[in-house]
Amino acid sequence: MLAAALSPALLIMLGLAPAAAQEEKVLNVFNWSDYVAPDTIANFEKETGIKVNYDVYDSNDILETKISVGKSGYDIVFPSASPFFARQVKAGLYQKLDLTKIPNAKGVDAKVLQRLASADPGNAHGLPYMMAGTGVGYIKSKIDKLLPNAPIGSFAMLFDPKTVAALKPCGVTVLDAPEEVLPAAMAYTGKSPLSVSTGDLEAAGKTVMAARPSYRYVHSSSYINDLANGAICVAQGYAGDLFQARKRAQEAKNGVEIGIFLPKEGAAFNIDVMAIPKDAPHPDNAHKFINYLLTPKVVADITAAVGYANAVPASLEFVPAEIRNDPVVFPPEEANLYTPVLATPDYERARNRLWTRIKAGK
Repeated sequence: MLAAALSPALLIMLGLAPAAAQEEKVLNVFNWSDYVAPDTIANFEKETGIKVNYDVYDSNDILETKISVGKSGYDIVFPSASPFFARQVKAGLYQKLDLTKIPNAKGVDAKVLQRLASADPGNAHGLPYMMAGTGVGYIKSKIDKLLPNAPIGSFAMLFDPKTVAALKPCGVTVLDAPEEVLPAAMAYTGKSPLSVSTGDLEAAGKTVMAARPSYRYVHSSSYINDLANGAICVAQGYAGDLFQARKRAQEAKNGVEIGIFLPKEGAAFNIDVMAIPKDAPHPDNAHKFINYLLTPKVVADITAAVGYANAVPASLEFVPAEIRNDPVVFPPEEANLYTPVLATPDYERARNRLWTRIKAGK
């Protein structure tokens, strides 16, 4: 009764003011397709009472368009570190993380954080989620019928015009990602995949264009199911996606045996990041979700389900041995890997224009 009779100002002075309203128990997630374990979201909802609205995308460009406009409504997103997250951090699209709300961040591998710092100085705006090399998945039985002694293990499977033409009947695909395909073409021709020379870019474009007529399609997600059911025989893809394709084929018992390799000429190694948009409506819930995903057992289950490596060393004891010891999922120290770099806006525009021409086959 006393509190009801006092003025708001006096209530504050006496420390009797009601507590600030808590965030509504809602979390809006925008993540890559097939990027959590089957029970990840349900378990988080059960543990926290927070209702998750879960949307998916299949390219960094889609995500960037959504959050660049603002007021996307999303609380947490998962951009690839470079060049996308790096560019978005510079543009001020994310809020700084409050690590006091993410105690599990202490368990993140310091080496991964150091690598990520090139995109996010001081690791202020994001923490690593999943990591993978970009590789090639293939069905040897289909390839052998068309091209015995195919150059498996090399980017020639994607960029040598004669090889790709020979395999055209069984289906060859590449990612719809110029930041992946063009550096790969540079590596194939002996150039640095980190080159930002316009001359090297144009040369890479010619390499891809020479093989383009033999590609079944250019897409960043369709290849998973198509490879799993044998509709295509060679696909450039993220190692975790290729792992999922292999797993689906095994579960379907359809006789499709998928091999995966990281090209000998060099493979891109990407880190996808957990970040909170600057205008996220439920940032506290987003912090809770990040902390949950960094729980060793939780992130181990995700790695086991999707075939992507994670950055929490304590999770490895919960990851099945066949995945933990798979050099495609967890590449060895000596693997020939490179991390994409952030290019200038002029270079990015030139690359995107070139990619538009390549996709159109012109």
